[in-house]
Amino acid sequence: MENENFLRKNLPAILWIAVIASIYFILSSLITPFSEGITLNTEIVIERLKEIGSFLFGILGGLAIIEIYFFQIFFRQPINSTANIITRVIQVALGLLTFTIIIYFFNLTDLIKLGDGPISSFINTPFDIFTSLQKSLISAKIATKNSGTMIAGIIISLGVLALYAVIQFISKPRSSRVGLAYLLILPAFIGVLFLIIYPFLFEIKLAFSNASLGTQATKNAEYGLIFGWENLKALFTGSVAKDAKFLEVFWRTILWTGINVTFHTLGGMGLAILLHRPLRFKGLYRTLLVIPWAIPGTIAAMALRNEFDSRYGLFNILLGNLNTWLTTVSQNTVNIVGIGNGFAWLAATIGPVSWKQDPFWAFVSVLIANIWLGIPFMSVIILGGLQSISQEYYEAAEIDGASRWQQFRNITLPLLRPVLTPAIILGVVWTFNKFDIIYLITQGGPQEKTDILVSSMYKAAFQFYRYGFTAMFALVIFAILFVFTLIYLKVSGGLKSATE
Repeated sequence: MENENFLRKNLPAILWIAVIASIYFILSSLITPFSEGITLNTEIVIERLKEIGSFLFGILGGLAIIEIYFFQIFFRQPINSTANIITRVIQVALGLLTFTIIIYFFNLTDLIKLGDGPISSFINTPFDIFTSLQKSLISAKIATKNSGTMIAGIIISLGVLALYAVIQFISKPRSSRVGLAYLLILPAFIGVLFLIIYPFLFEIKLAFSNASLGTQATKNAEYGLIFGWENLKALFTGSVAKDAKFLEVFWRTILWTGINVTFHTLGGMGLAILLHRPLRFKGLYRTLLVIPWAIPGTIAAMALRNEFDSRYGLFNILLGNLNTWLTTVSQNTVNIVGIGNGFAWLAATIGPVSWKQDPFWAFVSVLIANIWLGIPFMSVIILGGLQSISQEYYEAAEIDGASRWQQFRNITLPLLRPVLTPAIILGVVWTFNKFDIIYLITQGGPQEKTDILVSSMYKAAFQFYRYGFTAMFALVIFAILFVFTLIYLKVSGGLKSATE
C-alpha cells in the first residue's frame, strides 16, 4: 500500500524525468554522428553557465540590496535621536551612491554627456574606488584578472550589507500601510526604468542627431534641435527607405492595419460564437484553433513564403486545378445558354497568379498570411469574454421576444466592450508594427510596394544606416499609435464598465 501511495504521489516527477532523459538520449543519438568539428564540451558549457550565473547573481543581488534599503525605510524606526542621525546619514549616502551609479550608466551609454568637469569627477569617484580595489586585489594576488571584478563586487556588497546590519541593530520594527506595496512594485519599476524608459529616452536623444554610418553611429554624432527638424523634414519630404515616400507607405500601412484588424475581429468573433455553443469535441476544436497562434511567427512566415511560390506553391497548385476544372466544365456545358459562357469567364479570370512579382498579389499574400495568424488570438480573447456573460440576460431577452440579432446587438456587444477595446487596440498596435510577416515573405517587394512604415524604418536603419532619421521615424510611428489609442478610447468609451 505504501509503495502504491509513493508511486501515485511521485508519478508526475518520474514521468518528467523519463521524458527529459528520453529527449536527451534521442538528441544525442541524432547529433553524435555529425558532431565532428563541434568544439562544445563540458568545460565550455561550465564557463558559459558561470557567466550566466554571475550575471543573474549580480541582478538578483542588486535587487536584494535595493529591497533591503526600502524595507528599512518603511519597516524600521531608529530607537533614539543618535540612531536616527546615523541611520539617515547611511541611507542618504547609499541613496546618493545609487544615484551616481544611474548617472554613470547614462553617461557610459551616451544618454547624457558629462564631459571632464567636476560633476563628471564626482560621478566617477565610486567607480575609481572600485577599480582601485580591483587592482589592489590583483596585485596582492588575492584575485586573478578574471575574478578580480567579481571579488571586488562581493566585498563592496558585503560592506553595504554591513551598513544595513548597523541600521538593523539600532532600529526597531514599525508598521507601514504602503510599505509592502512599494516593495512589491519596486522590481517591476526598475525593470521598466532600464528596459523601457531608458531606451525611449535614448531614442528621443538619437532622433535629434545626425547619427549615421558616416558619423560612426553615435561616436561622432552631433545633437540639437536643428538635426531633429532636418530628420523630421526628410521623413515627410524625402524617401523613407530607397524610393518610397512617407505618405505612400503610411496609407498602405493604414490599409494593411484596417484589413487585418477587421478580419481578425470578425473572424475571431464568428469562431468564438461557434465554439461557445454546445458542441461535441469542443476542446479539440479550441486546441486546433490555437495552432496558428502557437506556431512561432518566423516559422509560419517562412513556410507560407514557400506556399506562395509561383511554380510549386500550394495556392497556385489549387488555383491551377480550379482553372482546369472550370475550363473542362465550360467546354462540356457550351451548348447550355449562359452557363458555358459563365464558366468560360471564370476559367479566364481564375488561375495561378504571380504572388511575388505582382505588387497587388504580393500585398494580398502578406494579408492572407497575417489574417490566418491573427484570428486565433482574437478568438481566444472574445471566447473568454463570451463565457463571462451570464445566460440570465439571454433568457430574459428571449422572454421579451428579442431576436438573435437583437440579443447580439444589445447584450453581447455591450458586455464584450471591456474585452474588445483592449484587444482591438493591441491588434492595431501589433499589426501596425508587424514587421516579420512583411520582411520574411516579400522583403517589402516588389519595388517596395508591400512595405509598411515599420519595414521601411528597418531598411532606413540597417540598409541605409540613417540612425538619427530612423529614431525620428520611430517617434512619429509612436505618436500616430498614441493619438489613435486616445481617440479610440474616447470614441468607443472603452474605459467605461460594461454596466454603465
